[in-house]
Amino acid sequence: QVQLVESGGGLVQAGGSLRLSCVASGSIFSFNSMAWYRQTPGKERELVARITNKGGTNYADTVKGRFTISRDVALNTMYLQMNSLKPEDTAVYYCNVYINYNYDYWGQGTQVTVST
Repeated sequence: QVQLVESGGGLVQAGGSLRLSCVASGSIFSFNSMAWYRQTPGKERELVARITNKGGTNYADTVKGRFTISRDVALNTMYLQMNSLKPEDTAVYYCNVYINYNYDYWGQGTQVTVST
């Protein structure tokens, strides 16, 4: 069982920045991938960014050039640096890990609100 704890969400003005963190209870080096998703009421959860165990990354088109996903294996932590935030980035952001090509684990979510 993997436990994930997100932090770093909050209220920010448009154009501002936030950094989300996700701390995992196990060694992230063994995870196939880690990712950030987001969800707004009435919509499906969508992928924001993913990082593989080899360090490869991919991003949703809507955040490319503004968001950066990274990880610190020694700290078992994944980050999402979010710059040039827009009101449409407002959502609950969830940390996800994929293990053994079979299991998904999710954090509890952290709210990000971007005001105009």
